[in-house]
Amino acid sequence: MTSDITRQLIAILEKTVSPDKNELLSAKNYLEQAAASNLPEFLKALSKILVETTNSAVARMAAGLQLKNHLTSKDENISQQYQERWHQFPEETRELIKNNILSALGTENTRPSCAAQCVAYVAVIELPINRWGILIQTLVNKVVSEGSSEMHREAALEAIGYICQDIRYGVLENQSNQVLTAIIHGMRKQEPSNHVRLAATTSLHNSLEFTKANFEKEMERNFIMEVVCEATQCTDTQICVAALQCLVKIMSLYYQFMEPYMAQALFPITLEAMKSDNDAIALQGIEFWSNVSDEEIDLSIESQEATDLGRPPPRASKHYARGALQFLTPVLVEKLTKQDECDDEDSWSPSKASSVCLMLLATCCEDEIVPHVLPFIKDNIESPNWRYRDAAVMTFGSVLNGLEANTLKPLVEQAMPTLIRLMYDSSVIVRDTTAWTFGRICDIIPEAAINKTYLQTLLECFVKSLKSEPRVAANVCWAFIGLSDAAYEAAIVSEGETPVTYALSPYFEFIITQLLETTDRSDGAQANLRSAAYEALMDMIKNSPLDCYLVVQRTTIVILERLNQVMQMESHISNHSDRHQFNDLQSLLCATLQSVLRKVREEDAPQISDAIMTALLTMFSSSAGKSGGVQEDAFLAVSTLVELLGFQFVKYMPAFKDFLIMGLKNHQEYQVCCASVGLTGDICRALKHLMVPYCDEIMSVLMNDLAEPNLHRSVKPQILSAFGDMALSIGSEFLKYLNVVLDMLRAASNLQVDNSSFDMSEYINELRESVLEAYTGIIQGLKGVDQTANQDVFHMEPHLLHIINFIKRIAQEGEVSDSMMASAAGFIGDLCTSFGPRLYPLLDDVIITQFLAEGKRSKGQRTKMLCTWAAKEIKKMNSQVIAQ
Repeated sequence: MTSDITRQLIAILEKTVSPDKNELLSAKNYLEQAAASNLPEFLKALSKILVETTNSAVARMAAGLQLKNHLTSKDENISQQYQERWHQFPEETRELIKNNILSALGTENTRPSCAAQCVAYVAVIELPINRWGILIQTLVNKVVSEGSSEMHREAALEAIGYICQDIRYGVLENQSNQVLTAIIHGMRKQEPSNHVRLAATTSLHNSLEFTKANFEKEMERNFIMEVVCEATQCTDTQICVAALQCLVKIMSLYYQFMEPYMAQALFPITLEAMKSDNDAIALQGIEFWSNVSDEEIDLSIESQEATDLGRPPPRASKHYARGALQFLTPVLVEKLTKQDECDDEDSWSPSKASSVCLMLLATCCEDEIVPHVLPFIKDNIESPNWRYRDAAVMTFGSVLNGLEANTLKPLVEQAMPTLIRLMYDSSVIVRDTTAWTFGRICDIIPEAAINKTYLQTLLECFVKSLKSEPRVAANVCWAFIGLSDAAYEAAIVSEGETPVTYALSPYFEFIITQLLETTDRSDGAQANLRSAAYEALMDMIKNSPLDCYLVVQRTTIVILERLNQVMQMESHISNHSDRHQFNDLQSLLCATLQSVLRKVREEDAPQISDAIMTALLTMFSSSAGKSGGVQEDAFLAVSTLVELLGFQFVKYMPAFKDFLIMGLKNHQEYQVCCASVGLTGDICRALKHLMVPYCDEIMSVLMNDLAEPNLHRSVKPQILSAFGDMALSIGSEFLKYLNVVLDMLRAASNLQVDNSSFDMSEYINELRESVLEAYTGIIQGLKGVDQTANQDVFHMEPHLLHIINFIKRIAQEGEVSDSMMASAAGFIGDLCTSFGPRLYPLLDDVIITQFLAEGKRSKGQRTKMLCTWAAKEIKKMNSQVIAQ
């Protein structure tokens, strides 16, 4: 590239920060064209501009930024494409760019270093395939060499930090010693530059995962811990915060090694940090103890599981949280009194962090926390200063979850009158915290809330508070959910029946009316109030007893009317935010409709089904091509109607079929596709043979879905299950699809479990269970209603060997879930009753015998029963074979 072109490129790069919009646009277009016409040459030119110290700071920075943007992207797929593209550049181009960006390190006079980012993104591409082997040592030398300048040390450490943050796990493991050498060198208190110390401390935070081997060696660990603890005492706040972040992460990753440092270093350092007036420092101190509690809660669960299995626990808890409790709680409750008056929902503050830390400490230390917090609550809950009242209520609400019922119940009962009074407090923050605390009470110790002594007064204050500020009203809605769950569970009822009445019956209609009014508030979009009110409404309906059925009927009509009103609003939507609120409202109404329909009696369904279906069909035709969320909720509502109407749903099929097909073809919004596949299965089960006229078209779409590479994988297991539903419903009519479906099931059952990826092995298990469900549906459908040996079932014979090998593979590979075991056993039993003694040689196998024997010992009743039945059927075949 000639110097003229370089000069022109420099001038263009300088315009990327121009205040003139036209200059900005023309610079952007020029750079895009340069990249499109010859990318390798363009990147070479950028790297030369970045490395040349005589160029302006603006041009160098813009060159580095352009270079970085062509190496990486926030979108993983694009990033992957960029990496493959880099490998295709000529080798001399790659080498030249690498030399330039590495030479540019430490020569920039702007922060953070652009060259460091470029080096890191090339490293992330090259190091995993063993290229650029000299890089790490070169960076280390830049940090530790005697004559190295401040800028060199800082930029090299920044590059190391970026690499550690983004590199794939395992790639740098063999070089962790060199990496740590550089980092610790930069963190030492002898390092004169705070910029260098900060870059080093940030890099340490990013490298902690793969320095495991160093933490396992006592001498190295002591050295690392000493340097980190020293850095927490630095007068530079940023370094202090970064070092504390390292301690927080070290505690989670290396808990089992922390005992020697706890008493003399970690405890005093973090306690001091918690007390700091600097929020950033205080937050890290609090986070440290939240992490300790989290870790010890996990250890306690592990220990309990080990005891249940009669084994020693793999790791032991050191009970640091218990030991520190008496020192931590005074600081935490004090921080709770420093709440922000114009509190922003999204901002994280020491006051909010303290509440979370108290919850975790209560879960971890249980009743032991009570004596440390009770005096503060008693002294301040009626304080003239709202901050102290609020802190006392917040403390009370935060510790509820860890306490034993015997400790908790008297405390809550004693606090009830005061808490009810505080729901009328002059401070909205106090009212909000009290409403939240009631939500926690209803959730954690509901029997105290539905106590006859307070129920009426409590409900009065709840209903009044629904008219309060949105944040308070939203918390009250949450409390209603806990109340309704509690009342329903406490009602007298025989197994599986709906109770006749319950504690909320006298107030039920009034509460529903108030909640419906709340959903209609003009400020319902604030604090998520509208959806909170609808959720409370759904829960109240779901948990309603028989004596509230009239109200349920009336609510159904109200929701229907609202759905129709909302439809008419559609034409008035003018902007994006209105459209968003409109879609949310449609979804909420569909979900509410579902919960109401679940309570409607079968005999009442035909009276309202026409009106409901008309509303839903209108919704489908208006939401086509708009919001996936709305369509998903509408499909789920149809599903509930299908359950209610059974075969009577057939009269809606001509009008509904096209929307169902549209949902099945919606590959972009896979949740919609998933909901429509589930609904297809529901309709098959409800309509049985009446489904036949629609099957050809549905089967053809489902087959295309399975073959579609871009369809989200979560839909595919659902499709296989739907095949089973269809086969079971239409019986011998399914024969025309049989061979294609069996081939697809075979392909799905041959997928191998990848144990290295948890997601993938979970998916394969889900797929296998669906394959079993499909086989079961097919065999039962072909066997026919009278379950005699129907000839149709013999069409499966050529596939039996493969099918039984598939079951054996399930039995041998990894953990078999209870539901998978039940499905497999049920299917084995069906095979026996369908094919009789001729199948015996295939089933007479030690793997299958052991598999069923294991299932008989299952805790799940259904699994136990099916495994026993299948084993009996095999035995029966054995005696028939002997008799022959």
